[in-house]
Amino acid sequence: MADPTALNEPSATPAPAGPPARFLTVLTTTDSEQKAERLARGAIEDRLAACAQISAPVTSVYRWDGAVETSREWQVLFKTVTGRYAALEAYLLAAHDYDTPEIIATPVTHGGAGYLAWVAEETS
Repeated sequence: MADPTALNEPSATPAPAGPPARFLTVLTTTDSEQKAERLARGAIEDRLAACAQISAPVTSVYRWDGAVETSREWQVLFKTVTGRYAALEAYLLAAHDYDTPEIIATPVTHGGAGYLAWVAEETS
């Protein structure tokens, strides 16, 4: 019989297979449409991302300084190459007015070859 306490232990996550992702989507949020547009435009002008999409207001619920907060935010989703991530993150940290801005990168595992070639070209 298996040890019943072993059921409560987290299982090991296997290491990812294959080469690291060449492309990323990077998400941030801000509290106004104008700020979102400024962040998006600056990243595109500096070739840190090929495209930035701004989503309509979302409601964010989070804990900050010990209190649960609710606010309206705009999401900005950047499409970039892995090699430009560090510069994009540095730009967002410098240009953002939040003390601790959300910056989350997600690897793109699959995509249209033509689109990804365009992302690579626009960020070089």
